[in-house]
Amino acid sequence: MRLLVVFSHPSQESYGAALYETACRTLRAAGHDLRCHDLYREGFNPVLSTDEWHGYLDKTDQIIARHPDHVADLLWAEGIVVIYPTWYYGPPAMLKGWLERVWLPGITFEVSDAKQRRPKPKMSHIRLFVGITTSGSPWWWIKLIRDPGRSLWTRGLRVLFNRQCKTVWQQLYNMNHTSDADRAAFLRKVERRLASL
Repeated sequence: MRLLVVFSHPSQESYGAALYETACRTLRAAGHDLRCHDLYREGFNPVLSTDEWHGYLDKTDQIIARHPDHVADLLWAEGIVVIYPTWYYGPPAMLKGWLERVWLPGITFEVSDAKQRRPKPKMSHIRLFVGITTSGSPWWWIKLIRDPGRSLWTRGLRVLFNRQCKTVWQQLYNMNHTSDADRAAFLRKVERRLASL
């Protein structure tokens, strides 16, 4: 399967970087064709400028021209894998900005044509979504507040994908209090899950 892997963490020495390396190695070993983007290492600009905002609906090509490889890879992919730390119950600003500047009208959705209607999906080529994240909060608290990070991807954005799109979610909770053994066990869990896709 053609997979787009997107990683967002400012430190190359982070546990997130270990998750990214493990994911890419495992997916390649399983025979998948990967295109990978490490947003911080690439220096991706996550800020939607004033000019881009003014042309968001009718001059989308000007935004695409600033990072055509990201849009091309999104259109090429049959599956998307995102790897990031959960901060303030969602993705880092870098990854959120990637969504705002790459998942554009005409690329991932069409703006609805009337009130009370949701955007029209344009990503029927996406048949697999994988989210891998860590969070400082315990699992029970994340569930109590309705799992906003997971909901973003597997409910809010999932509707843009193929109707039969398979979703996989791997989250390590209590990150601030995990042991070396906890983190090693989660790496093995991620490796096993990705190897079985």
